[in-house]
Amino acid sequence: MTTEQAPNVFRLGERAVVIDCTGSYPQSSQLEIQSKIWWLADKCRQTQEFADIVPGMNNLTLFLKSTSHIGHWLSQLGTLWQQAEEISIRGKNIRLPVVYGGDYGPDLEQLAGYHQLSCEEVIRRHSDRRYTVMFLGFQPGFPYLDGLDSSLYTPRLATPRLSIPAGSIGIGGEQTGIYPASAPGGWRLIGRTNQRLFTPESSDSPTLVQPGDTIQFMPVDSLIFDAE
Repeated sequence: MTTEQAPNVFRLGERAVVIDCTGSYPQSSQLEIQSKIWWLADKCRQTQEFADIVPGMNNLTLFLKSTSHIGHWLSQLGTLWQQAEEISIRGKNIRLPVVYGGDYGPDLEQLAGYHQLSCEEVIRRHSDRRYTVMFLGFQPGFPYLDGLDSSLYTPRLATPRLSIPAGSIGIGGEQTGIYPASAPGGWRLIGRTNQRLFTPESSDSPTLVQPGDTIQFMPVDSLIFDAE
């Protein structure tokens, strides 16, 4: 029987502490781990001792307001993790229209061939799921999504692209995600949406989704995209 490893807690720079819970996987699912990270982030937020709290995949980075409390949190986070509860954030469900394949999904055919599937079957399996937003990272509004069909797990490109259009939907390893803005990247592109994920001018929230929200992809034949 494999036991869950204790999380790794360490200092990052002058004011930050990191708790890395990678050792909890695969004994716990990614979503179970992430829900405990959400719980821990909320507990830390309530103390008002932190200038910023940044959940990542299997980890949580805490930026303290005062360096005098670094030692306390280095010793306390492991204990808090043992007490952490799995919580379910009741976020909103967002349905995104997606044009799969062609110029908008240039890796779809190659990915289908890699898995010995038809393009239509890849689209069906990819769009037939409801994905949970685990966290936002890499660039503002980029959602890392849990729930990809294991039959679509695909290695990243050996040579990343220098520029990927905003709205591109890709698969990288065991995850799928959406590029909110044009950026370099190595995920395999299978489609694109015209829904903006990052709107810094918004007075409400600059990001379309938050951790705990869910996303569903809706295949469509065409969409209007902004000029690139």
